[in-house]
Amino acid sequence: METALRAIRGNVRQYGMIIALIFIMLLFQILSDGILLKPLNITNLILQNSYILILAIGMLLVIITGHIDLSVGSVAAFVGAVSAIMMVNHQMPFPIAIVLSLLIGAAVGAWQGFWVAYVRIPSFIVTLAGMLLFRGLTMLVLDGKSVAPFSAGFLSISTGFIPDLPGERDLHMVTLLAGIVFSLLYIFMEWRARLIQRQYQFDVLPFPLYLAQLIGIVLVINLFTYVLASYKGLPNILIMLLVLVTVYTFVMRKTVMGRHIYALGGNEKAAKLSGVKTKKVTFWVFVNMGVMAALAGLVFAARLNAATPKAGVNFELDAIAAAFIGGASASGGVGTVIGAIIGGLVMGVMNNGMSLIGLGIDYQQGIKGLVLLLAVAFDLYNKNKAS
Repeated sequence: METALRAIRGNVRQYGMIIALIFIMLLFQILSDGILLKPLNITNLILQNSYILILAIGMLLVIITGHIDLSVGSVAAFVGAVSAIMMVNHQMPFPIAIVLSLLIGAAVGAWQGFWVAYVRIPSFIVTLAGMLLFRGLTMLVLDGKSVAPFSAGFLSISTGFIPDLPGERDLHMVTLLAGIVFSLLYIFMEWRARLIQRQYQFDVLPFPLYLAQLIGIVLVINLFTYVLASYKGLPNILIMLLVLVTVYTFVMRKTVMGRHIYALGGNEKAAKLSGVKTKKVTFWVFVNMGVMAALAGLVFAARLNAATPKAGVNFELDAIAAAFIGGASASGGVGTVIGAIIGGLVMGVMNNGMSLIGLGIDYQQGIKGLVLLLAVAFDLYNKNKAS
């Protein structure tokens, strides 16, 4: 029992946000008369929040290093505008345009990373300037007009679904099979991690609690895929998000780069004395953020089927809120990719649920602001209690 309590206390923020997400979903499921968890709405929830979740992953790394990026919405809009000029006006094949757009995002990130890492200008100032600069460039590139439409191939990135097996049926079989495969993979990875922890004599959950956790998550995975299979199946963008979450989770947990990012955010001077090239790490974190902002801009443009001068407005606020609500610390050095995704889903479900029950945008903004404030206050409370 004591071991279980220690494990729960060590992950109180993560468990707390998962419980909060479940509570919020159940609340809006009741208030919306069952509309929230309908297959069509679940699919729309994924499509509507995909670009925010992409930004949240990049923003998490920036926040862990102790910085902030206010320019991501403007960068997403700028890259979306440039991609539209390439694909719509100049008929460039969309795969080439996507690669060039991501390179532009990397260049933008390198530009801002240089000023933050090497010139030592605070990231707040650099990215605030970037927000104004790239918003202006977006309007300049588009000449104040929307550019559309995109090709069907490009649109499929954000609005397409993976194909099913041949034949007529009510459920999308590939999605159901994917749920089973994900479940088996999850069980294998969790069991392997438990064996390694026991080998090194780390604290692990008692087996009954561990088994209950496994069964609960496997049920959630298969229920989720069943709901998606009842509509059109797995969206292409969900596959992209799963790949991003897997890759970035691995990088942050298992690689030298990930450890350096955490060390930099925890204590920059100590990290530098330990051999971490702090300037280089900061620079590449901002390059990564630029690429993620570019990807989010492409996904948003594909969803709208247009590049508009007003694209990306307030994206940075939603991404920052997702990272903080998901457990990132305002002082740096703390946070997980899964936590940022959970934080983004909390924001997305709240937006969707409040719209379904007819709350006005004024109430929505106020409630989201209170949730963000409470999340950061909870983080400070836990930190002070631990010390």
